[in-house]
Amino acid sequence: MIRTAVASDVPVIREFIRELAEYEKEPQEAVATDEQLHTALFGPDPALFGLIAEDDATGEPVGFAVWFRNFSTWRGTHGVYLEDLYVRPEARGGGHGKALLLELARIAVERGYSRVEWSVLDWNRPSIDFYESLGAVPMTGWTVYRLTGDALAAAGART
Repeated sequence: MIRTAVASDVPVIREFIRELAEYEKEPQEAVATDEQLHTALFGPDPALFGLIAEDDATGEPVGFAVWFRNFSTWRGTHGVYLEDLYVRPEARGGGHGKALLLELARIAVERGYSRVEWSVLDWNRPSIDFYESLGAVPMTGWTVYRLTGDALAAAGART
């Protein structure tokens, strides 16, 4: 079962984020607090949206997806950027990840958005295979850049 995240899900969303960071071998990077997540998801101007996958038998959360809107100037429409998709290891293979991604695709189509996109680590072959099985294709010729930390501070201080 897939449902829209509610405010009481924030602690489990934070747990999922930390578990995902461990899986991606960067647990030290997952420093978001419940307060930050609550504001992003449920504050006066939500910038982040969430879906929760629940085990059909127990109703317990077993995975999540968080996303935000982006915009394609070429197409003139919004799109979805999938920031995180994660299913706990013991629940993998049960269709939860597929259900999360298909629900996100349904939302995009319903709202007239032109695409759903995300990043995946080059070494994460199980996820790559999963995404490609749904018809997703890699964006060849593009490299993701990030400005963060001291470099961001220095660039932001320039005039």
